[in-house]
Amino acid sequence: METNNSLAIYGGDPVRNQYLPYGRQYLDDDDIQAVVNVLRGDYLTTGPAVESFEKGIADYVGAKYAVAFANGTAALHGACFAGGIGQGDEVITSPFTFAASANCVLYQGGKPVFADVHPETYNINPYFIEELITEKTKAIIPVDFAGLPSDLDAINSIAQKYNLIVIEDAAHALGSKYKGQSVGSISDMTMFSFHPVKLITTGEGGVITTNNEEYYQKLRQFRTHGITKELCLLNNCHGPWYYEMQSLGYNYRITDVQAALGSSQIKKLETFIQRRRDLAKAYTQAFADMNEIFYPREWPRAFSAWHLYVIRLKLERLAANRKEIFLALQKENIGVNVHYLPVYLHPYYQQLGYPKGLCPNAENIYEQVITLPLFPSMLNHDLYDVVQAVRKVIAYYRKKGDKECVTES
Repeated sequence: METNNSLAIYGGDPVRNQYLPYGRQYLDDDDIQAVVNVLRGDYLTTGPAVESFEKGIADYVGAKYAVAFANGTAALHGACFAGGIGQGDEVITSPFTFAASANCVLYQGGKPVFADVHPETYNINPYFIEELITEKTKAIIPVDFAGLPSDLDAINSIAQKYNLIVIEDAAHALGSKYKGQSVGSISDMTMFSFHPVKLITTGEGGVITTNNEEYYQKLRQFRTHGITKELCLLNNCHGPWYYEMQSLGYNYRITDVQAALGSSQIKKLETFIQRRRDLAKAYTQAFADMNEIFYPREWPRAFSAWHLYVIRLKLERLAANRKEIFLALQKENIGVNVHYLPVYLHPYYQQLGYPKGLCPNAENIYEQVITLPLFPSMLNHDLYDVVQAVRKVIAYYRKKGDKECVTES
C-alpha cells in the first residue's frame, strides 16, 4: 500500500508512467486485411459487405433482421421512425444514459419522459415507468447500462398492457443475455453501437435488430432517404432504373469499409467478452474488502458483456468529493471517466423545461460514480495498476477513524 502523502496530484510518483485510457479498440491483422479487401474491390458503399455484416449480427443475436446505420444515434432515430413516433408522442426512457437515447425522440417531434433508475443496477426502474404512462405514451426506450440488461420481462409486460413499443438501447450490450436469451432478440427493436470503445467496432456505426418485417422495411428505407426500388419493380413501373421516395428519410448508410471491419470483429466477439468478464471479476475481487466503494454486480437473471466497470463512491466515508478523487486518479495516469450526466440536466434539456430533481436516484448516482479502464487488450499489469491507484487514492482521502478495509456483508 502506498503511503498517504504520495499522491501524484500532490507531487508524488504516479502509479503508471503511461496513460491508460478507459476504453480502446482492438484491431488485428485480420481486421486490417478485411478492410483492405474492400478497398481493392468494386464497392466502397451500398455493396455486399453491408448485407453480410447485417446477417452476421442478426445470426449472432438470434433475430430475423438487422439494419446497419452510420452510427448508433442514427439507428435509434430510425427505430423511432419505424415505430411511428411522431409529433406530441411521449416516450419513456432512462435519464442515466448518453443523450442519444432521448434525442432520437426529439428528432421525431416526440417528448422524452424520464423514469428514474434502480439505485443498484442503474437501469430504468419498471415501477417508475408505469407511473408515467399517459394517453400520449407511445414507446419505452430502456437502456442496458454498462452491458447489464434491463428488467425486460417487467418492461415488456408493461408495454403489452398499454400497447407500447419497446426500443431497447443496447449500445453497451452486444453479447449480453437476459434469462439466457440474447439481447437483440427480445424487444421490438434493439440498437447496438459500434463506436471504438464498444464491444466491437466499425469506427462509427450502429444497427437495429428486429423480428418484425414491417419495421425492417421501414428501417431500410429510412436510412437511404426514404427511397426504394422494390415497390416499383413489383408494380412494373417505368423501368429497371426507376426509384422513388416514399417518405422523408435520411442518408444514414454505413459503408462497406465499415461493414467489413465489423464482420471481422464479430469473429472475435466471444473472446472480447470473456476477457472483459475476466477483468471485471478481477476488479470485483480486488475491491471486495473496500468499505469506501460500491462495485457493480451481475444479477442472476443477467449475463453482462461488461462494456463498462463503474464504481460508486461512498462519499460519506471520504474526505473528498468525486471530482477530487477523479482528478487524483487521472494524475496517477489512470484514464477514468464518468458515465453519465442525467440527460435532462444538459443545458439544452433545461431550456426545454425539465427540472432538476426529476430523477433523484440518477442524480445521486451521477455525483458518485467513476468508470475504470476496461477493454480486451488490457494486460494483467494494467489492471493491477488501476487497482493500486484506486487503493492509493482512497487511502489518502479516507476519513480519519475509519478502518482501512472492512468486508461488506
